Amino acid sequence: MNDEALPVIDSRRRFGEAVLWGFARAMREGGRSRRILCVDRDFTEWPLDDPALLDPLTAWLRAGQRQLVLLAAAYDEVPRRHARFVAWRRSFTHAVLPYAAPEDVAATLPTLLLDDDGTCVRLIDAVHWRGRVHADEREARPWREQIDALVQRSEPAFPAQTLGL
Repeated sequence: MNDEALPVIDSRRRFGEAVLWGFARAMREGGRSRRILCVDRDFTEWPLDDPALLDPLTAWLRAGQRQLVLLAAAYDEVPRRHARFVAWRRSFTHAVLPYAAPEDVAATLPTLLLDDDGTCVRLIDAVHWRGRVHADEREARPWREQIDALVQRSEPAFPAQTLGL
């Protein structure tokens, strides 16, 4: 998918395609994005295990000074639904930063993908799988500011390694 053909979100499958498009646009060659923000209550419906995401994300993060910031209410389902992503993430603990949202907003978290260059993938209606995709810095800025404020109030979560006795 390219910038001229913005994806339409009108089904679960199309949401996954839109997320992949958003990541691809954020990671494109010559792009100025150094950070990708992903927000969801639990990331269960995101295509985090898709090699079409993990392979370019690996190259993008290896370029240095890049971050993938995740904000969720809970990460309980991620290991079960996205085992490949969980294993992959262990190599990028320095660049993949998961946070748990404060309890007062956790239940109302939006479903969003944002970058530093105006990319915005937003699921508006999770029941009917309706959403909006755009590549407009003016429209993305308020969302980015809101999510940045939430991340500042959030706690680090979802450790890459769990230690046990």
